[in-house]
Amino acid sequence: MKKPLLTVLAFGCAMLLARTPAIAQGSQAQTSANQSSQSSTDKDIDLLRKDIRSQKKQLIAANVPLTDAEAQAFWPVYDKYTADLVNVNNDKYQLIKEYAEGYDTITDAQADDWTTRLLKLDSAVTSLRLQYQPAFRKVLPAKKAALYEQIERKAQLLIDVQVAVAIPLAQP
Repeated sequence: MKKPLLTVLAFGCAMLLARTPAIAQGSQAQTSANQSSQSSTDKDIDLLRKDIRSQKKQLIAANVPLTDAEAQAFWPVYDKYTADLVNVNNDKYQLIKEYAEGYDTITDAQADDWTTRLLKLDSAVTSLRLQYQPAFRKVLPAKKAALYEQIERKAQLLIDVQVAVAIPLAQP
């Protein structure tokens, strides 16, 4: 992988994480000022998520050598996949926000529900990848499709680790 693009992606993730504690802090008191701040935080995070998607696309473009014909067929499939992935990630973001609002007072039932929902979202991402794999394979040779999947997975794992580090652990 080209290190400058990977560094930019990591920096974008770090900026996203810098906002995660603000979610927990801004949601503890439900004043209108905090709600306004929360709205601002949501907008900031939305912009950061868009920036990360753009950086990830640049990372893929820089590391998956596509002919003009392959690129013309690949990018529409990638864009559709990304749009579907955004929907799953929106749900994951909402789940993280819910957790951040009450992680310090979470009950056993809430912890169980949260864990189940998180695992279902992880499963949804895997299902989405499996759903799109034939489409990517249709527009790319197998080795390039495999390379794309490796880069996609590494980028997503980097993002997931950065987000996971910022989420406080449940207290028994």
